[in-house]
Amino acid sequence: MRINTNAASLIAQEAATNTTKNVSSSLEKLSTGLRINK
Repeated sequence: MRINTNAASLIAQEAATNTTKNVSSSLEKLSTGLRINK
């Protein structure tokens, strides 16, 4: 059995996961009225 890994795909998947977490966090802060400072 041979397992191939696509490094670019793994990096993109990790970036997408992090972005999703950040968006979820921001939406939660907005919906609860917490202040978001940039």
